[in-house]
Amino acid sequence: MNINEWKSQLKRGTLEFCILLMINKKPCYGYEIINELDTWPILAAKESTIYPLLRRLLKDGFLSSFWQETTEGLPARKYYTITAEGKAYLAAMSEEWNNLLTAIAGIRGE
Repeated sequence: MNINEWKSQLKRGTLEFCILLMINKKPCYGYEIINELDTWPILAAKESTIYPLLRRLLKDGFLSSFWQETTEGLPARKYYTITAEGKAYLAAMSEEWNNLLTAIAGIRGE
């Protein structure tokens, strides 16, 4: 395995966590999520990655969605909100994330 393959595997799980963190703050639409992730190059992802992930999170019951008209005359946007089940999943993910960071810090001697 090379570093690019390793980074890809690491990023895959982290994206789901980051998307849930973002939507937990406020309802978001897909393009907004993509733009926010682009703020951090390590998290940047294409539509072909984000939209299937959003569809899976919807299917799994972690997100719900609604359509909202825009004031700029653009087409309506599909917004995603986190469900109670999604909040519980996010809390479990956060606990695991913190455990992982603690373990890594310990191994590094920090």
